[in-house]
Amino acid sequence: MNTLHNDSLLRFMTCGSVDDGKSTLIGRLLFDTKTILADTLTQISNTSKKRGMEAVDLSLLTDGLQAEREQGITIDVAYRYFSTGTRKYIIADAPGHEQYTRNMVTAASTANLAIILIDARRGVLTQTRRHSYLAHLVGIPHIVVAVNKMDLINYDQAVYDKICADYATFAAEIGLAAARDIRFIPMSALNGDMLVDRLENMPWYTGETLIEMLEKAPAAHTEQSEAFRFPVQFVCRPHASDDPELHDFRGFMGRIESGEIAIGDAVTVLPNGYQSKVKAIQLGADQLQSASTEQSVTLLLEDEIDTSRGDMIVKSAEAIEPVKQIEAFVCWLSETPMSTARTYIIRHTTRESKAKVGTISYKVDVNTLEQQATSDLKMNDIARISFKLAQPLMIDSYKNNRATGAFIIIDESTNNTVGAGMIV
Repeated sequence: MNTLHNDSLLRFMTCGSVDDGKSTLIGRLLFDTKTILADTLTQISNTSKKRGMEAVDLSLLTDGLQAEREQGITIDVAYRYFSTGTRKYIIADAPGHEQYTRNMVTAASTANLAIILIDARRGVLTQTRRHSYLAHLVGIPHIVVAVNKMDLINYDQAVYDKICADYATFAAEIGLAAARDIRFIPMSALNGDMLVDRLENMPWYTGETLIEMLEKAPAAHTEQSEAFRFPVQFVCRPHASDDPELHDFRGFMGRIESGEIAIGDAVTVLPNGYQSKVKAIQLGADQLQSASTEQSVTLLLEDEIDTSRGDMIVKSAEAIEPVKQIEAFVCWLSETPMSTARTYIIRHTTRESKAKVGTISYKVDVNTLEQQATSDLKMNDIARISFKLAQPLMIDSYKNNRATGAFIIIDESTNNTVGAGMIV
C-alpha cells in the first residue's frame, strides 16, 4: 500500500469479536476526522451521561438499531460515510457473531480493505480466525490487523509482538499471508492512540497510523489491469422519436464492471460470439472517446448485431468461453435449507439461468476451518458446490474479477435471495 489515490473512494470493513471495540474505533475515526455533526455529538454526549459515563461513548455513533444499543452488540451491517481532505470512505461495520456470518459476507463483498480488531488482552481468538478466513474467501486484498485496547496492557510491546507472530502463523496456515497484503498496528480506540493522532504512549511503534494506512490504500480496480467486461442491461431503440437520425439508433446500455474501452476497439458479444467494433460511447448527452470501470455508458457498435439484456460485451482479445457448469464457494443466506432436489435461479451480472446443485464437495466449519462432508446447507453455512446450468454464463474466477466471479441464488417459488456464490 504505497500509492496515494487522491479523492478516490475506499470501501473498507471492520470486524472483530464482541467488545473488541469496533464501534468505538469507527466512532473515534469519525470524531477525530471532524465528520460528526454538532447535534449528533450532543445527542450521544447526553446518552453517555445518562449511563453514568465521564467521557463520550463514541460507539453509540454506529450502533444504529435500538436493539444493538441496548444489548451492546452489533447485529446488522452499519454503513458509515466520511471524508478527509484527501479521499472519501465508506465503512461497513460487520457483526462479529457466528450467526451473522451471512451479514459479514455481504459487507465484505464490496470492501477493498478489512480492519480485523484483536483485543490486546485476549489475543488471536476463534472469531479472529473466522473473520480472517471470510475476508480471504471474499477476496479482500488488504488486511489491517489492529491490536486494540493497548491502554489496558500498559502499552506492552512484548504482548503486541506475540499477537502479531501468532496471527502471522495462522495467516500462513490458511494461505492468507501469501495472497494478501497484511499490516499490523497497535492502538487504543478509546483514547485515540494511533488512529488519527500518534500520541505519546507507544514510542516503540514507528509505523503508520491507521488513517495514514487508509489514505494510502489503493482503491478498487487500480492495482492491476483488468479485462473489459460489459454486461448489457438494456438495448435502447427509440422507435417513437421524430428525429430521423434516431430511427436506426441501437445502443447497448450498462455498467462497465472492469477494464476500459475506446472507440475503434474490436469487441465480441457473448454468448453468441458475434464480433464488431465500437462506433461511439455515450454518457448521457456526452460523447466519450473512452470509458472505464464503474462508468454507466451506452455503447454503439459498427454492425447490426442481435444482442439483448444478459449478453456480455468483451474485447475480442479478452473473450472467454461461456460455460454451463460452475464450481463456487456458496454462503447460504436463507432460513430454509438448500435442497439438492430443487431447481434454483442463478443471477450473474444481468443474466439469469436455472440451476441444479451438482455436488457439494464439502462444508467449511468457519470456526475450526475444517472441511466436513454434508448433503445440505443451513443458514450461514459455507460450502464448495458445483452447479449445472440451463443457460450459459460468461464467468471469470472470483479471484480475478469480483464482479463477474460472483452470483446470487434465488428461490424460484418465493423470489427470495437464498445464497451468494464466489466462483472458483
